[in-house]
Amino acid sequence: MAEGLVGRRILVVEDESLVAMLMETILEDMGCIPVGAFATVDEALAAIADDAALDAALLDVNVAGREVFPVAEALKARGVPFVFSTGYGEGGLPDSWRGQATVQKPFTENAIRAALFKAMGVADV
Repeated sequence: MAEGLVGRRILVVEDESLVAMLMETILEDMGCIPVGAFATVDEALAAIADDAALDAALLDVNVAGREVFPVAEALKARGVPFVFSTGYGEGGLPDSWRGQATVQKPFTENAIRAALFKAMGVADV
């Protein structure tokens, strides 16, 4: 378990069911509480509006043919840190989102943990 992440509620936005299940398993193994997974931008936006207790999020950049940036904007407005997940890595992000914590698919549990620690400003102990 990743001690700094235990009990944290992590929103998952991912439209590929196998990838979403992998993310949920990784989060559970780290002691997190996965919220979702949501397979569309609209579902994710509704979840953000309804859930005041989110600690962070994992966001697939391309969700069901739409870019996830409206979700990222909503999270940013609420002060909820997030990590982008994409097959293109950070280089595939628009300039306005460069520097944001990002994991490249395929990812490992260690990559997810490190990205969440970075995004949340939590020390890896």
